[in-house]
Amino acid sequence: MSKEQVVVARKKKKKVKIFPIVNVILFLVISLIIMVPIWKVIVDSFDAKAGYGMNFLPQTFTLGGYSSILSRVALYRPFLISVVVTIAGTFIGLLLATLGAYVLIQWEMPGRNFFAYMLLFTMIFDGGMIPKYLVMKDLHLLNTLWSVILPLSINVYNLVLMRNFFEGVPESLFEAAEIDGCSPMGTFFKIVLPLSKAALASIGLMYAVQFWNDYTNFKIYINKDKLFNFQIKLRNMVMDSDIPNDDAVDPNTISSASVIVAILPFAIIYPFCQKYFVQGVNIGAVKE
Repeated sequence: MSKEQVVVARKKKKKVKIFPIVNVILFLVISLIIMVPIWKVIVDSFDAKAGYGMNFLPQTFTLGGYSSILSRVALYRPFLISVVVTIAGTFIGLLLATLGAYVLIQWEMPGRNFFAYMLLFTMIFDGGMIPKYLVMKDLHLLNTLWSVILPLSINVYNLVLMRNFFEGVPESLFEAAEIDGCSPMGTFFKIVLPLSKAALASIGLMYAVQFWNDYTNFKIYINKDKLFNFQIKLRNMVMDSDIPNDDAVDPNTISSASVIVAILPFAIIYPFCQKYFVQGVNIGAVKE
């Protein structure tokens, strides 16, 4: 090997790849931006003297913020309403998304592309808040739980995701089912849905998070206090200082504890559904 070749070989060995390093730095920065506020809320929820500064650990540990919130009987009914709306809305949303997606993959159906384009059109041009309110009013759905379930259940984005997943199901399975005399709905329930567990879990989780965290629809369509969900009632209590406090706990502690209580159910559920959610990100991305 000549001297020139040796020099070139050494330069190649010393060459540092910048892109992976930039990726790591960018990942750390984004993680800090996301995690620091979350960590502050967690710490403040356990700190009796929580302030506006940043503490990495509670200075005065207490569970007073959580006990003040969980001891409120007035929050039990809104919590139950949130649970009912989340379960019912997720079921109805998945039902509409799966049935709509299954219709759109029927290649022989006349006007299939037209209906698909019309659905995509509604994703770009939304009717707006006032037309939706007038529709709910004309349907006599104001001050009913249907007024908060239906707007979120009809989700074109989730329908398109489900359609992309269904299109990835091998066509040979549909042909085999048809040869065996299986009806279209029989194929849907016996073949398509069992193969779509990952999509159902991930899209169902997205539906559930939407319904659980819903604030806007309850604020617009619901005026009766007895129909408010957990988020609305908890926010009103914190903002109106309607939570008992013996002055041993700072109001900021109660506010932080209320945030943790509101997100805790899905913080517990998410780790068990994480693998399905990650698969759901890639729905329809790879075709065989």
